[in-house]
Amino acid sequence: MTQSKKFSAKEKTLLIARAALEKKADNVVIMNMSDVAAICDFFLICGGDSERKNKAIADHIIEELKDISIKPSHIEGYNEGSWILLDYIDVVIHVFKNDLREFYSLERLWADAPQKAITEERAKDFRERTQDTTK
Repeated sequence: MTQSKKFSAKEKTLLIARAALEKKADNVVIMNMSDVAAICDFFLICGGDSERKNKAIADHIIEELKDISIKPSHIEGYNEGSWILLDYIDVVIHVFKNDLREFYSLERLWADAPQKAITEERAKDFRERTQDTTK
Protein backbone atom coordinates (compact mmCIF):
# COMPACT_ATOMS: atom_id res chain seq x y z
CA MET A 1 0.00 0.00 0.00
CA THR A 2 1.31 3.44 -0.80
CA GLN A 3 1.42 6.29 1.63
CA SER A 4 -1.41 8.70 0.83
CA LYS A 5 0.00 11.56 2.86
CA LYS A 6 2.98 12.60 4.91
CA PHE A 7 2.24 12.21 8.59
CA SER A 8 3.47 14.71 11.13
CA ALA A 9 5.37 13.35 14.13
CA LYS A 10 2.28 13.93 16.28
CA GLU A 11 -0.02 12.08 13.86
CA LYS A 12 2.45 9.22 13.60
CA THR A 13 2.67 9.03 17.40
CA LEU A 14 -1.11 8.82 17.71
CA LEU A 15 -1.25 6.08 15.07
CA ILE A 16 1.38 4.19 17.07
CA ALA A 17 -0.62 4.67 20.28
CA ARG A 18 -3.70 3.28 18.57
CA ALA A 19 -1.75 0.24 17.35
CA ALA A 20 -0.30 -0.38 20.83
CA LEU A 21 -3.75 -0.17 22.41
CA GLU A 22 -5.15 -2.57 19.81
CA LYS A 23 -2.74 -5.14 21.28
CA LYS A 24 -3.76 -4.22 24.84
CA ALA A 25 -0.57 -2.38 25.78
CA ASP A 26 -0.55 -1.17 29.38
CA ASN A 27 -0.26 2.49 30.40
CA VAL A 28 0.39 4.12 27.03
CA VAL A 29 2.09 7.48 27.57
CA ILE A 30 3.19 10.02 24.98
CA MET A 31 5.99 12.39 25.92
CA ASN A 32 6.68 15.53 23.90
CA MET A 33 10.46 15.60 23.72
CA SER A 34 10.81 18.47 21.23
CA ASP A 35 11.71 21.11 23.82
CA VAL A 36 13.78 18.95 26.17
CA ALA A 37 15.96 16.77 23.92
CA ALA A 38 17.23 16.83 20.36
CA ILE A 39 16.92 13.05 19.95
CA CYS A 40 13.33 12.99 18.67
CA ASP A 41 10.00 14.81 18.81
CA PHE A 42 8.06 12.21 20.81
CA PHE A 43 8.57 9.18 23.03
CA LEU A 44 5.76 6.67 23.26
CA ILE A 45 6.12 4.42 26.28
CA CYS A 46 3.95 1.40 26.93
CA GLY A 47 4.17 -1.92 28.68
CA GLY A 48 3.21 -5.52 28.70
CA ASP A 49 3.28 -8.25 31.31
CA SER A 50 5.44 -10.65 29.26
CA GLU A 51 8.07 -10.73 26.56
CA ARG A 52 5.58 -12.41 24.22
CA LYS A 53 3.05 -9.61 24.70
CA ASN A 54 5.75 -6.98 24.13
CA LYS A 55 6.76 -8.65 20.87
CA ALA A 56 3.11 -8.75 19.78
CA ILE A 57 2.76 -5.02 20.53
CA ALA A 58 5.98 -4.20 18.64
CA ASP A 59 5.02 -6.43 15.69
CA HIS A 60 1.62 -4.77 15.41
CA ILE A 61 3.11 -1.26 15.50
CA ILE A 62 5.63 -2.21 12.81
CA GLU A 63 2.93 -3.78 10.60
CA GLU A 64 0.46 -0.91 10.98
CA LEU A 65 3.08 1.67 10.00
CA LYS A 66 4.44 -0.54 7.22
CA ASP A 67 0.92 -0.52 5.74
CA ILE A 68 1.32 3.24 5.21
CA SER A 69 4.93 2.93 4.00
CA ILE A 70 6.62 3.97 7.26
CA LYS A 71 9.46 1.73 8.41
CA PRO A 72 11.60 1.91 11.55
CA SER A 73 15.16 3.11 11.12
CA HIS A 74 16.33 0.93 14.01
CA ILE A 75 15.03 -1.79 16.34
CA GLU A 76 16.70 -2.88 19.58
CA GLY A 77 15.86 -5.50 22.20
CA TYR A 78 13.34 -7.43 20.12
CA ASN A 79 14.92 -10.86 20.66
CA GLU A 80 14.90 -10.47 24.45
CA GLY A 81 11.49 -8.75 24.51
CA SER A 82 11.78 -7.14 27.92
CA TRP A 83 12.56 -3.65 26.52
CA ILE A 84 11.94 -3.19 22.82
CA LEU A 85 12.95 0.10 21.23
CA LEU A 86 11.54 1.08 17.84
CA ASP A 87 13.19 4.16 16.34
CA TYR A 88 11.21 6.04 13.72
CA ILE A 89 13.58 9.08 13.90
CA ASP A 90 10.96 11.62 15.01
CA VAL A 91 9.18 9.11 17.25
CA VAL A 92 10.89 6.58 19.52
CA ILE A 93 8.78 3.79 21.01
CA HIS A 94 9.72 1.99 24.22
CA VAL A 95 7.81 -1.23 24.86
CA PHE A 96 8.74 -2.35 28.36
CA LYS A 97 7.97 -5.36 30.45
CA ASN A 98 6.04 -3.67 33.27
CA ASP A 99 8.57 -4.35 36.04
CA LEU A 100 11.44 -2.96 33.94
CA ARG A 101 9.41 0.09 33.04
CA GLU A 102 8.97 0.84 36.71
CA PHE A 103 12.69 0.28 37.35
CA TYR A 104 13.94 2.55 34.53
CA SER A 105 11.13 5.08 34.97
CA LEU A 106 11.68 7.09 31.79
CA GLU A 107 8.68 9.24 32.68
CA ARG A 108 10.51 10.37 35.83
CA LEU A 109 13.89 10.64 34.12
CA TRP A 110 12.40 12.95 31.47
CA ALA A 111 9.98 14.67 33.85
CA ASP A 112 10.50 18.03 32.10
CA ALA A 113 8.79 16.67 28.98
CA PRO A 114 5.01 17.16 28.77
CA GLN A 115 3.31 13.78 29.18
CA LYS A 116 -0.13 12.53 28.25
CA ALA A 117 -1.69 9.16 28.99
CA ILE A 118 -3.51 7.77 25.96
CA THR A 119 -6.70 5.86 26.59
CA GLU A 120 -8.58 3.65 24.18
CA GLU A 121 -11.22 6.39 23.86
CA ARG A 122 -8.62 8.96 22.79
CA ALA A 123 -7.14 6.53 20.27
CA LYS A 124 -10.62 5.68 18.96
CA ASP A 125 -11.41 9.37 18.42
CA PHE A 126 -8.18 9.79 16.47
CA ARG A 127 -8.86 6.64 14.40
CA GLU A 128 -12.26 7.99 13.37
CA ARG A 129 -10.77 11.35 12.35
CA THR A 130 -7.96 9.77 10.31
CA GLN A 131 -9.61 6.67 8.90
CA ASP A 132 -9.85 8.03 5.36
CA THR A 133 -6.29 9.35 5.28
CA THR A 134 -4.50 6.20 6.45
CA LYS A 135 -5.98 3.74 3.97
